[in-house]
Amino acid sequence: MGVLDGKVAIVTGAGRGLGRSHALLLASEGAQVVVNDPGGEWDGKGSDSRPAQQVVEEIEAAGGAAVANFDSCSDWKAAEGLIQQAVDGYGDLNILVNNAGILRDKMSYNMDEDDWDSVINVHLKGHFAPTHFAAGYWRTRAKAGDPVYGRIINTSSESGLFGNAGQANYAAAKGGIVALTVVMARELAKIGVTSNAIAPRARTRMTEQTFAGFGSVEEGQFDAWAPENISPLIGWLASPDAAEVTGQTFIVWGSEIQLVRSWSLGGKIDAGGKRWTVDELSNAADTLFAKQDKGLAPGFGLLE
Repeated sequence: MGVLDGKVAIVTGAGRGLGRSHALLLASEGAQVVVNDPGGEWDGKGSDSRPAQQVVEEIEAAGGAAVANFDSCSDWKAAEGLIQQAVDGYGDLNILVNNAGILRDKMSYNMDEDDWDSVINVHLKGHFAPTHFAAGYWRTRAKAGDPVYGRIINTSSESGLFGNAGQANYAAAKGGIVALTVVMARELAKIGVTSNAIAPRARTRMTEQTFAGFGSVEEGQFDAWAPENISPLIGWLASPDAAEVTGQTFIVWGSEIQLVRSWSLGGKIDAGGKRWTVDELSNAADTLFAKQDKGLAPGFGLLE
């Protein structure tokens, strides 16, 4: 018996890497899984039906239930069809893991329009489109008086939380995903649907392309970079035990999980019921920044 017996899950970008690991874990906990992946390269080019189908075959060989979907989750009509495939095939939808992504890293002054549009489309729209249709499905059920079990689990990045040079497109999309996560948590709380995000560190095609030697590990040592380290958090967030957890973001890597604080207020100055002047602001700046550096705060890629 698994904690997700009888549940129906969709995992986007599930043909390789993190998505594959998530799909396998959810299936091992009893979920029926729609494995979505058009099978493109790490930069989004091309297509290949084999990765998604191979994951389905792995799940079935282990005694689970799964079906492949080869559409782009950022295509509006395809996203609608993805949700409907789960409902038609397995009778319900309970878990949506938005994981699909690509990379087109360049410094902002070298980035062209297609580099920007492609990354924003796959990451941000690719999260919102399935979420839109899943939310609509759950809302319709709730209005009809039917029970709703809904979990949205999104994939952000420390690049989106802290910023990373050379990733203006990726960081903007990943930061937007955190904001979307909170919005969905607020919108769907009244019908019992949760919405959370993870910022994972793991060895994938994308990280290997970005960071030379990323995720190397000595023989016999714990592989902190394995994608499989991330997936138990997905399983827990999808489970009944996490029913009260919503609107949260987690950095997860190896054996460590860290909860991320949302934007919080810092220093404050008040002109006393009148408009500030530029000179007054110059004189008050040290007070405003008394407890915070005026420059960039450290933190990208760090678990403190």
